[in-house]
Amino acid sequence: MKLSGRVVIVTGASRGIGKGLAIGLAAEGATVVCAARSLTTSAEGLPGTVSDTVTEIESAGGRALAVGCDIGNADDLEQLVSTTVDTYGRIDVLINNAMAQTRTTFADSTADDWDTSMRVNVRSLYVTCRAVIPHMTASGGGAIVNISSGGAGHEATPFMPPGYVIYATAKAAMERFSTALAPELRELGITINALRPGAVKTELSTLEMGPDHDWTGWTTPDAVVPAVLFLAQQINTDFTGRVVDSTQFGMSWP
Repeated sequence: MKLSGRVVIVTGASRGIGKGLAIGLAAEGATVVCAARSLTTSAEGLPGTVSDTVTEIESAGGRALAVGCDIGNADDLEQLVSTTVDTYGRIDVLINNAMAQTRTTFADSTADDWDTSMRVNVRSLYVTCRAVIPHMTASGGGAIVNISSGGAGHEATPFMPPGYVIYATAKAAMERFSTALAPELRELGITINALRPGAVKTELSTLEMGPDHDWTGWTTPDAVVPAVLFLAQQINTDFTGRVVDSTQFGMSWP
């Protein structure tokens, strides 16, 4: 049990990569706080709730807690952190996985689209990290893992499909936030890294591309777990300030 005794927060844990990470880290002994807006099933929304994720973890013998949280709301983020500390007394690992995927062409976009994405996807990183860092410091260190995107965040991607300009900007900001903050956190025993998970088939990607899409080369959420598990273990180490690819774990890194 590589995370035995550790308390981990995973945002966006109702489905997709977040759910896969919550279940995978719980299997390694972590107590997982599963956060998302989806506390209950919505007829209009995608399948999956954080309560479902917690039930699955507990059925396998793990420990988990469901917390409703809109990452675009600073009060919700503060409440997520305080609920975790009140319940378990500590926070060891934060997985920033939730994100609003704003899809619109530049011509059709509005300033409100931009502002909403920056508030939900970038400001939330700042607010959440500010909230967890004192608790991690009090416990002797911690690990922060920000889930990015290879296609959207990578500076070497030559062209993005139309409609991704706001999303790509937010992912790039996430990666730069991770590398810039790392030196300040290292002396506190806290590591912060960004992980590009590669092409992962999720409920959202299936909805966007259709069930008949050619999924050759795509992975499933559980494939991202080994890389995140390694990063979650990097408490008070020098493995920090990096942007790494999940698909290269065990080959080009660590």
